[in-house]
This record gives sequence, C-alpha cells and structure tokens, in this order.
Amino acid sequence: MMAAVAGGPEAGASPDAHLHILTVLVENRFGVLARVAGLFARRGFNIYSLAVAPTEDERFSRLTIVVDVESTPLEQIRKQLDKLINVVRIDELSPTDAIQRELLLCTVRADAEVGDGVWAVVKDAGAWVLDTSAEAITVSLDAEPEVLDALEEALRPYGIVQLQRTGRIALPTL
Repeated sequence: MMAAVAGGPEAGASPDAHLHILTVLVENRFGVLARVAGLFARRGFNIYSLAVAPTEDERFSRLTIVVDVESTPLEQIRKQLDKLINVVRIDELSPTDAIQRELLLCTVRADAEVGDGVWAVVKDAGAWVLDTSAEAITVSLDAEPEVLDALEEALRPYGIVQLQRTGRIALPTL
C-alpha cells in the first residue's frame, strides 16, 4: 500500500486538486503573521495549512499557505493579501508544479502484541524511529503529504497515541 503512494499520484486527478499553494514573501517584522491571519479571519477564508519560516535573506519570512480554491476564489485571496503593507511578493504554486514536503511525528502503540506490525509499517514507509518504549514507538517522516497520509492510515489500526503534522512547505519545480 505504501509503495504505490510513494511512487507518486496515480493517473487522473489528484485528491488535493482543489488545494492550491501560495508562497507569500513578507517583511520579517513583528505582527505580520497576525495581520495575515486577521485578514483570513475577517474575510472568512479557510486556511488548510500554514507554515512560516525565515528565508535565505534575514529581512524576509516566507509563509506557505495552502487554501481550498473550491471555497474561496484564489484571485480574491491574492488581491486581499496584496493590500497588506508588509507583503513583498505572492506566488501561486499549482500542486503539480511544486515540490511539497511536510513533517509527521507520531507516537503509536507498539506493545508485544502489535509491535512487529508497527515496525514493518515504519520500515516500509522509510520513517525514522525517534523513541521507543515497551508500549509505544515514536516515528518521524518528512515526505510529500500523500505519503504521510498513507503512513498515518497504515498506523491508525495499531492505535495512534499522539500525532502532529507541520503543514506543507513548497517551492516551485525547476
């Protein structure tokens, strides 16, 4: 099951075809993220995923915002973001024209009864084992969102204790 997903999307529409990625270069100043979040809240725009990090230039940060274009037209979101004073540049990345990654941390039940099955899933996915105990295992995987979805689904039957995903980050393909 994991290998089919890891190899890339099957022919046809992607399950995330309605999701689009905006990378927003902003001045690295106090309150910019609050202004962007406030804009989304005031306008009723839904954020599917949000990641913020510094760039190669310390004067700027990059917000990677994944939005559902079925609920809000992308052009409307772009126009509203462009009005914010600290926004330097907005780029749209189609999911098919972007390299996307996300990080998953997951603690799953892995006692003697189910431990071998959990270890097999983790190995097949190429995930990293970060911590183990007699009752649980904590793993990490950074990959395309679809690969993380598949890992999460494969681990769910064993009993996920805690799960955290970072949200997508993306750059355009070259």
